[in-house]
Amino acid sequence: MIFTETRLKGAFVIDLERREDGRGFFARTFCQKEFADHGLKPVIAQANAAFNKRKGTLRGMHFQFPPAAETKLVRATRGRILDIIVDLRPESPTFLQHVAVELGADDHRALYVPERFAHGYQALEDATETSYQVGEFYAPAHESGLRHDDPRLGLEWPLPVSVISEKDLAFRLLDDVEPEIKRRMQV
Repeated sequence: MIFTETRLKGAFVIDLERREDGRGFFARTFCQKEFADHGLKPVIAQANAAFNKRKGTLRGMHFQFPPAAETKLVRATRGRILDIIVDLRPESPTFLQHVAVELGADDHRALYVPERFAHGYQALEDATETSYQVGEFYAPAHESGLRHDDPRLGLEWPLPVSVISEKDLAFRLLDDVEPEIKRRMQV
């Protein structure tokens, strides 16, 4: 695997190191030792899949508060997505900054999302599927999110939003939740 750290410390784009021959290729997509060697949390508590019927579908911006903060390893297994993460670590010099990474089934690229980050993505093609390996169990009592269209975050989605859940639309604006995020995201 080829680990490339983004400008948000601890968040990595992970490309495959392919071994190719006449059959195609073989590549490792996860290795506890390699993840640990890069300072990443090599725990998978759950594996999830999502299917998005229509391009423009948006999921996010989701996170869980400590003690149930999640790491995620996200990959598009069919189609393409624009994945965006937001740093919610109050002590970080990049607090509230974001990174956007396009992930596609053709490039097999993944994004490692550290704990205490918000995460969301938009499907760029119809019939897009994603796979996530998550480092913590789903804990509804610790779950929250940010508005995908919050002007303070300045997230730029490439397509008009065609489908989004009522739950994701109900997230409050950063101005209303920032004090709680700063308090609850402290380590």
